[in-house]
Amino acid sequence: MATTGLGFIGRTTLIITVLLTLGGCATLRQFGPSVQVASVTPGQYIALKRGDILTTGKLSSATMETLRVAGLDEGVCAKPGLPCIEAMEGSIVVREEDKRSSLAELWLQYAMTLPAPKREYSTSGRAKSAITELDADFQPRLDAWMQVARQAYAYLFFTERTANQRGFEDRQTQVRDYYNLAVQEASVQLYNAYATGRVHSQASHFQLGRWTFVLAPSGEASPLDTRTPTELVPAASLSFTGTLRSVHRRDGFGAELVAVMEDPAATTATTLPATTPAAQAATPVTQSWSEMPSPSMTVLLRFSGKNLWEVLHDDEPELEIHDPYQVTEVTLHGQQVPLAANFTAGYALWLARSNFSHQSLRSLFGGKGGIDTPHLYMMQPYDPNRRVLLMIHGLASSPEAWVNVANELMRDDEIRQDFQVWQFYYPTNMPIAMSHDSMRHTLDEVFKHFDPSGKAQASHDMVLVGHSMGGVIARLMISSSGDHLVDTLLETAQMTPAQRELLRTKGAPALTFLPEPEVSRVVFIATPHRGTDVAGTRLGRWIGRLVRLPLTVLEDVATIANDGQIDRNDGKHGYQMNSIQNLDKDDPFVRAVADLPMSPNVHYHSIIARAKADGPLEKTDDGLVPYWSSHLPHADSEKVIVSGHSVQEATPAIVELRRILHEDMQEHDRQYK
Repeated sequence: MATTGLGFIGRTTLIITVLLTLGGCATLRQFGPSVQVASVTPGQYIALKRGDILTTGKLSSATMETLRVAGLDEGVCAKPGLPCIEAMEGSIVVREEDKRSSLAELWLQYAMTLPAPKREYSTSGRAKSAITELDADFQPRLDAWMQVARQAYAYLFFTERTANQRGFEDRQTQVRDYYNLAVQEASVQLYNAYATGRVHSQASHFQLGRWTFVLAPSGEASPLDTRTPTELVPAASLSFTGTLRSVHRRDGFGAELVAVMEDPAATTATTLPATTPAAQAATPVTQSWSEMPSPSMTVLLRFSGKNLWEVLHDDEPELEIHDPYQVTEVTLHGQQVPLAANFTAGYALWLARSNFSHQSLRSLFGGKGGIDTPHLYMMQPYDPNRRVLLMIHGLASSPEAWVNVANELMRDDEIRQDFQVWQFYYPTNMPIAMSHDSMRHTLDEVFKHFDPSGKAQASHDMVLVGHSMGGVIARLMISSSGDHLVDTLLETAQMTPAQRELLRTKGAPALTFLPEPEVSRVVFIATPHRGTDVAGTRLGRWIGRLVRLPLTVLEDVATIANDGQIDRNDGKHGYQMNSIQNLDKDDPFVRAVADLPMSPNVHYHSIIARAKADGPLEKTDDGLVPYWSSHLPHADSEKVIVSGHSVQEATPAIVELRRILHEDMQEHDRQYK
């Protein structure tokens, strides 16, 4: 092809030179794409949208965008700190919603750079270094966290849109988390300062630095109404391992905390009793029941004001403490907001620190540090409007046997709203009759204390759940004895003359009873209603000889000979009454109990375990209890599960128990409508 003049290359070079001269470098960039595209995975996309200072250690994309709009992404905001926060506060080019959410995250970033108090939580005792905020730097930390809470609160309730209008936005969830964390940190700092005398308090006002916290009445019973915590633990700081399968909580507004109290049961009579009248008079009477030593609670900080400006200048927020079992939502500035809750942390922390597993064995064998009287634990503060779900563990066991049962049941909203969980912890070396009698007296004390008129819902239609030997005790609770137990023991048990006389004079009241009127339903789990073969074997008898009863019990049942180590079959020393012997299928007591009539007003159910799936059901057992002993022919329902003796922890058993409770709630609702 013919060309003239400069030629193709020369002409092209001339054109580029002219364009560069006329249009500058921007013209050159137009020869290539000004925007590039790259593929991202769904996970990367979600991480980009939801990542923030808490999850990635970097500011969220929303805050970075706001900084760019304000022209602050470089220069003053290149590094986190107060200059960037002040510059953002002074910006007039971003809308309030974006400004407040970004300021909440910027204050959070700044708070996280300040030296934090060291917290180390142990499962065997109180927190290590729980109160370490006595240095001069506590005020900047408190100020920073309070600013996070206030900016987040302003974003949520005092900007252009309501919280409901932003309901599905990731940004609102992020800012809610900033608020919850800030309230958590501020609450712990306030408690630590109060515990060390750093807080100026007057009535319901607590002043710490520039901030005055006004304790607001919550309107519901609170564990803090009558008890003072020895420790305040953030639920989010706890991680549980071991037998606990899951942690159950409810997303919402507020800081999830655990208030650790002194445990009155920790001082329950574990030493030898006073022997002289003067010593007995000086011995304090221990309470046989207590509310949860580490209750969960949810804390809110409510900032006051009619408009955004007033809220941002409120240094006297209201401090609200709620029981998450009783309160599911709160009203904030005309909006219904779900209340955050952790239903596992307090319960699990109590079990982790209780050392029940070792203590229960020491109790069985009479070792030092065991217990010698039953104690009733209320898993939540007493609620007169909730029915009682009472759990009774089995031999050589403790409330730890119910860890997953109680935890899973409290996950169910309907069950949690209808029931409050109580658990008996008792020394399983005691004769069954004595444990049963003590529990009856304890329940009577509790109901008289909380509901002397007997009109509260909590005093009626109780549901009992008993595992193994606890099921035998539960059966006694709903049975009529007449004179059958006393007559049977006098006729068939090999007793010394002293034992017979003691049974007639002192033992008869404990062996004569009517059904507990509060109980309307019982669930028997792996219960040896007719005893077991194992208790009568050589191994069972050998273990039975190792069981030690407290001295007071030995005196009461007149079996002091041989330090209580009596062969009940030798015909010389009389009838040994301990828990293991009571569970022998040939024992007069358990045989008599199996004949007692149960109340016709009580519904009862059986959950039975079989160790192997094959073979005739009638010949199976769970390793300890045979089917023929657990089976009740007239039960409302019977569920057989392939499992060992600790079947109460098996998922199918928990599902069946949940089904029974829902059936009970439906019948209860129909009855009272």
